[in-house]
Parts: sequence; structure tokens; C-alpha cells
Amino acid sequence: MLTIGVDLVEVARVQAVLARHPARFLARVYTPQEVADCQGQAASLAARWAAKEAVSKALGSGWEGIEWTEIEIVRTPQGQPGIVLHGAARALADRLGLQQGVVSLSHTAAYAVAFVIAQGAGA
Repeated sequence: MLTIGVDLVEVARVQAVLARHPARFLARVYTPQEVADCQGQAASLAARWAAKEAVSKALGSGWEGIEWTEIEIVRTPQGQPGIVLHGAARALADRLGLQQGVVSLSHTAAYAVAFVIAQGAGA
């Protein structure tokens, strides 16, 4: 089985939410490690937002039953982005037989994009 997901986010949208509700927004959407990795940079936060959306699309679930923080975008030891699933997101991937996922992130001052490919032995 092979699944894909892609998402595009406007950086200004993330900047606006950060300006209105910084602590609540960060705690609801990002793990503490993601917040630390992004160091408050709206473009980096937007790229991770796009990645979380792309993962949810690859899982085929939208956000039903999955919390934002259950999809975590991490840095590998080589500095590349990686995906770690927790809770309901991990359980869904297991049910689907998805064993591995890769993510690519990119951003400009205006937009952030993420592309996800997940594969496994699922039907």
C-alpha cells in the first residue's frame, strides 16, 4: 500500500494566529519539541502545519479522532524532517498497515508546503 498527502499553508495565516493566541495556538497544534525546533519562526511553524495536514491526508482520516499533537514532525539526526505518530494517529496507521512515512517541507516568505508518502503492507 502506498498513500500520499500534500498541503499548502499561507505563512501570514500562521503569523496572524500567533499574534492573537500564541500560547494556546502553540500548545494545541505543536509538541514542545516542534516549538523548540521552530524557534518562533512563522514559516517553519507553517511548514509543520502543512506537514501535519499532509500526514492526515495520507492516513485518509482528515482530523476525525486525531489531535494535532499526535502527528509530530521531527528532525532526523541528519537534519531532515521525519514523522512520528502518537496515540490515535499511530493506531490508525497500524490498522492501515502503514509502516513508514517520509515528508518533504519547503517554504518561502509567503507559503509553506509539505508532501508526504506513506507505505506499508496494508491492503
